[in-house]
Amino acid sequence: MALPPYMNSTGLISKIFAKIQEAKVPDRYTQDFQSTVLGYGSGSAKPFIPFLKRMGFLESDGRPTDLYRRFRNADSSGAAMADAMKHGFAEIFKRNEYAYELTPDKLKNLIVEVTGKEKSDSSVKGITGSFTACNSLADFDSSQTSDPDSHSEHREEPASMGSPQALVEYRRTGNARKALGLSYTINLNLPETDNIDVFNAIFKSLRENLLDAFDE
Repeated sequence: MALPPYMNSTGLISKIFAKIQEAKVPDRYTQDFQSTVLGYGSGSAKPFIPFLKRMGFLESDGRPTDLYRRFRNADSSGAAMADAMKHGFAEIFKRNEYAYELTPDKLKNLIVEVTGKEKSDSSVKGITGSFTACNSLADFDSSQTSDPDSHSEHREEPASMGSPQALVEYRRTGNARKALGLSYTINLNLPETDNIDVFNAIFKSLRENLLDAFDE
């Protein structure tokens, strides 16, 4: 299993993120941009670009993502960072969804558990420091992805069994046209009788006068 994203020079994380919020969004976030525009061109700052990619702020080719743009907005920066942490540190959050509230010692113990490394390993220190630096910029109360299934399709249940509920499903076809499908729940109150002919007549009438209408 790949280790969670981290930098050894964790003190640079909050500083470079502060510069990102001040600078314009580049077409590509490159070492030249980080060095010339943001002012961080040292060798210890170079790992920040792969760190950004693994956190979801950059595409593989360096193009800033929507998460990058959300982080630059002062109104959504905290939530954007929280979402980035859930993406980049996914294995940590799988073990403890409230990892961002752990004390430093408990966080380190959790990272040891996730990585399988010794507590004294330099990568454990780097991951712990990187997580903590990002956490200082995050707002998990406003995060948009607190529910792991938040991006999955959601359909509300009918208000009551007696109410017909139309479930509408849109399917995008190759030529971008949309097909509309409707389904209804119908409840019948059948009479108390042992005469099978009564039931046959009811369902025959239902099929001829109601169900067939939906096939037209």
